[in-house]
Amino acid sequence: MHSARLPLAGLIALAVAAYAPAADPDGFVPMFNGKDLSGWVNVNCAPGTFYVQDNEIITNGKPTGFLRTDRQYENFVLEMDWMHVNKTEVGNSGLFVWGDPIPAVGTGYTRGIEVQVLVNLEYKNKKGEITATSHGDLFSIWGATCKPDRPHPGGSQRCLPSENRCKGGGEWNHYKVIAIGGVIKLHVNGKEVSGVSECSPRKGYLALESEGAECHFKNIKIKELPGSDPKPEQVANVDEGFKSLYTGLDLSGWKADPGHTGHWRPSDWMLAYDGKSTASDPCLWTEKEYGDIELIVDWRFPGKPKKTPRQVIDPKTGDDVMEDGKPKMVEVDDAGDSGIYLRGSSSKAQVNMWCWPIGSGEVYGYRTDKSQPPAVRAGVTPKMKADKPLGQWNRFRIKMQKDELSVVLNGKQVIDKARLPGVAPKGPIALQSHGDAVEFANIFVRELK
Repeated sequence: MHSARLPLAGLIALAVAAYAPAADPDGFVPMFNGKDLSGWVNVNCAPGTFYVQDNEIITNGKPTGFLRTDRQYENFVLEMDWMHVNKTEVGNSGLFVWGDPIPAVGTGYTRGIEVQVLVNLEYKNKKGEITATSHGDLFSIWGATCKPDRPHPGGSQRCLPSENRCKGGGEWNHYKVIAIGGVIKLHVNGKEVSGVSECSPRKGYLALESEGAECHFKNIKIKELPGSDPKPEQVANVDEGFKSLYTGLDLSGWKADPGHTGHWRPSDWMLAYDGKSTASDPCLWTEKEYGDIELIVDWRFPGKPKKTPRQVIDPKTGDDVMEDGKPKMVEVDDAGDSGIYLRGSSSKAQVNMWCWPIGSGEVYGYRTDKSQPPAVRAGVTPKMKADKPLGQWNRFRIKMQKDELSVVLNGKQVIDKARLPGVAPKGPIALQSHGDAVEFANIFVRELK
């Protein structure tokens, strides 16, 4: 007698079904087990920003950031209850729909469509027209797009509710969000009030927002509907496993030094530095050492620029461009200098942030080392200047694998698999102090196998 054997795929399906939440008679599945944050990812907040208590997900509102699902959703019906505790002061939060896995450049929020969760606030323009409410606005944020069901007085991509149905602070509200094929409809306490269409993205992560106020969520459930085959450009970015190195509240995970106090300053989703640390090493180093990694860092120089002569560098060789026997200089708007140190190196393996004509991403310690082969010096020289105008946020995506470095700045490849001979196999990461004010945000790392 032979025993029947299920194929491996069948066994996996049975195992998944055994542990998956059971759907109710209407096809809804709980998104929250009432005990912990399984199925959710704390993207850029402190460990205690979102927590579970009495079958509720609660955010204390600090810092600004979001808690997202661990997978993407496309077409669905979602229902949830929410309550702000603020009865007179403004309480702000939200549900992000079809978002990216990490924040957009220079903000603590994701790109996506926001379902407003707000109390005690209303905006009016100079004509007295209402432009934002506490009753279920729907709008695009940080690069997402949508078309409101009704034209907005200011022309923005924001749908104001047809009527005021939200209860105030201290009372529970019920939201029903229907999202199908790039169209979202919001029902507040039993009635449809807002809608947007032509959304992009229209598939992505769902997230709960932290924005300065305590807010409670419960009875979060979802019914997924058949997909509608969105185009690739209509799908949010996919989670790549990046982990935040900054909590938004303190310098946990970074080497403490009394000389840093008041200079390396947590400022909500942004980490600000005034350039004046009195530590013997004024740079801010991670406690952990890293080997092969990919690193995301947003940065900008907030200082007032000054006209300053700077050297012109040949992007093909890394050499100074000479003119009449001297290095050629051009006048630039200069607001500062900083960088990212890799593998514990405070001299050579530094990805530069500066205002020189060649642009950021350059590796100064290798480019200026005349003992290095020409190919090495040329490789660590940016192929183009990809910096945003001063005052705007930039995003580095830095990949360090073995002794090869690649740098993407604002979506452009400025360094491509440049060799760094002699670089250490591992070491901490640092944000450089060069005596200038600089702001950092969205510091994420993923370790490569």
